[in-house]
Amino acid sequence: MSEKDRSEEDVGPVAKESLPQEYRSDQEQAGQSEAPVTTSQIKAPSRTIKDLLNPPRNLAAIRQLLFEVADKIELHTHEFNLYWPYVDNVWVRQHRAGSDKSGRYKTDYYACRLQRPTYTPKAVDKARPEGTPTRKKQIREGGKCHMKLKVVRYEGGYQSVTIAQLGYKTEHLHDLDTMDRIKRTTVLMEIARSEVMSGYMPASVYTVMSEDEEKLVAAGGRHLKREDVRNASQAWRQQHKEPLRVHEGYRYDHGNGIVRQNDTMSLAQAVTASHVVDSALVYFSDLPPNTLTFPLEDRAFLEPYLPRNNATISDDGLPHVTLTYATSMDSSLSLAPGIQTHLSGPHSKAMTHFLRSRHDAILVGVRTALADDPALNCRLEGAGGYGGLGWEGQPRPVVIDPAGRWLLTPQTRVIRTVSEGKGRAPWIIMAPGSVIDPNRVEMLKYYGGKHLGLTDYDNKWRLRWEAILKALAAEGVQSVMIEGGGMVINELLSPQQSHLVSSVIVTVAPTYLGRGGVTVSPAPSQDGFGRPQPVFRFKDVRWQSFGEDAVMCARIPGGEGPARSQTFEPPAVSRPVSFFNSTIEAQKFTSAPNTNA
Repeated sequence: MSEKDRSEEDVGPVAKESLPQEYRSDQEQAGQSEAPVTTSQIKAPSRTIKDLLNPPRNLAAIRQLLFEVADKIELHTHEFNLYWPYVDNVWVRQHRAGSDKSGRYKTDYYACRLQRPTYTPKAVDKARPEGTPTRKKQIREGGKCHMKLKVVRYEGGYQSVTIAQLGYKTEHLHDLDTMDRIKRTTVLMEIARSEVMSGYMPASVYTVMSEDEEKLVAAGGRHLKREDVRNASQAWRQQHKEPLRVHEGYRYDHGNGIVRQNDTMSLAQAVTASHVVDSALVYFSDLPPNTLTFPLEDRAFLEPYLPRNNATISDDGLPHVTLTYATSMDSSLSLAPGIQTHLSGPHSKAMTHFLRSRHDAILVGVRTALADDPALNCRLEGAGGYGGLGWEGQPRPVVIDPAGRWLLTPQTRVIRTVSEGKGRAPWIIMAPGSVIDPNRVEMLKYYGGKHLGLTDYDNKWRLRWEAILKALAAEGVQSVMIEGGGMVINELLSPQQSHLVSSVIVTVAPTYLGRGGVTVSPAPSQDGFGRPQPVFRFKDVRWQSFGEDAVMCARIPGGEGPARSQTFEPPAVSRPVSFFNSTIEAQKFTSAPNTNA
């Protein structure tokens, strides 16, 4: 930084006397006072230098996500309020459509900043007072980018913001760096103004903000200039003439600007060393105590049996269906009907939550919902509410409740999970004729869930599974993980329904539950002469030990699974199964004590 690059705004009143006359303003040389500012009291910025030195989690990646908006994005309201100011140099609100009749949904429409011009030439320019310099304003034509967004806020049993492209999907005609060069974000300008209002010189503020280049670039400040700091604080400085100073540990070096003193820790290093984190960011740094992790190497074993990342609804209108459950050595799911029984060990339980993160929905029968009061969410690290963004990786709970037996209240575990921002509200599939209290219907809507009524029965007057799956597909569900209970599993393993199942993942625990429990045993099959025969034998079978449990992945002969799941390839490494003395030690992982699903 050369001496001539400096100005009186850089050093403030404290150093005006030391400046040569040619660096003083025309008004000072003429002995004139600066023009009074008519601005009312300047509002104190909500951002500080800590927001730059301790940025929100994954800031650069999330800025890029909010710039592209390639797919619909669902955020918690506090996440939107935290991250959106980092991209407000890209998006400009065009108008607000207002709220719906319930008052819970509020819609805003945004457009790319390059859609509109910055200056409209007038037929006759207004004459400026004599001696007043012409304002140098960058002129930008409009129509350079036509990308638009629809932003919907929801305030009910939970708070969310949904961001999606308006109209046909398109892309920006420029990159994010172009917008960072054209316009600074609100966050950067507030940080600059906050530091100056704290009594620091703009040159010192610029030096401190530029020290950690990686964090500055992540916040959109690659093209930040010292003039931006002066502009951000200009209105306040016209009202306040107090002397300004440099930051502690820095000094003004004539000819070189603001420099850090020798053997002095920079402000960025000092803040990092002291672990000073803004309270607004605690949510993103602290994970819930029951968060689970699942080793990456174990995921490869499961991948061939899971839905593709770009899974779509099949030609027959069915989603990918993964049937999964934990069973004992005697094929029991629980000790007795209605009794919750823990079978999975910590490692296989973490696997179950990984499976949930890979499916759009998780389905159970009403008996499981009544007996277990499950949360039906994903507690894997990186999922929404567990270090992830919005509801990323959180499946939609689906409960088969034809007669409306499940009495949901705000204290029901799945609803509490919604209120905490750690899961989604359930969809309840019902049969016609079920009488439900309108207050229950409204409460479920309040938390983001709904009832789905079906009228397609089989010859036993039960809802047809094909109709259930097609109804979910019509709602945009492309993959379903079915966890139970016993009646649901046995029906789907029957010869009449097994073709609907894409893959099966079974956890076998090293325990016997004894007689009288709920067992997995589909209806018997007979040949043409009435003789009993096996229902079926699995194909593409692979086993692997997860802790003390054994996990089997397979497909059902005649099932439609391979068309919607990954191409089957045996894992590169297969570990032998031993319930009590596995010859290969499992990868270390963390988990909480056994709790309800």
